[in-house]
Amino acid sequence: MSCGKPLKGRLDKKFCDDYCRNAFNNQSNSDQNNFMRNVNNILRKNRRVLEELLPAELETRRISKTKLLELGFNFTYHTQQYTNVKGQVYYYSYEYGYLSLGEDLYLICKMKS
Repeated sequence: MSCGKPLKGRLDKKFCDDYCRNAFNNQSNSDQNNFMRNVNNILRKNRRVLEELLPAELETRRISKTKLLELGFNFTYHTQQYTNVKGQVYYYSYEYGYLSLGEDLYLICKMKS
C-alpha cells in the first residue's frame, strides 16, 4: 500500500514487505513521535539545569527564577509533583525538584532515595 507494488500472498496482506510496513508506520506516527521527543528533551534539559545548580554536597539551594530561565529551564513541563503536609507543591524533573518561595525565588532539592 505504501509503495504501490502489487501484493502477493494472503488476501488480507497490506504491505509488500517489511520496509513498506515500517515506512508507513513511521510516517503515521511521526507527529506523535516528534511531540514526545520534544517534551522528553525539555524534561531532560530541566533535569540537567537543576542538577548543575545543586552541588552533591548540598541538600537544597535557593536560586532566582531569572537564573533558571537564563539557563533554559522550562517551567511548563515536569514529571511529577508532590504536596507536603504544609500544602507546598514541589515540581520534579525526574529526581530533581523545585518549590516556589514567592517573588523570584525557588528552592531546588533532590528526592531522597
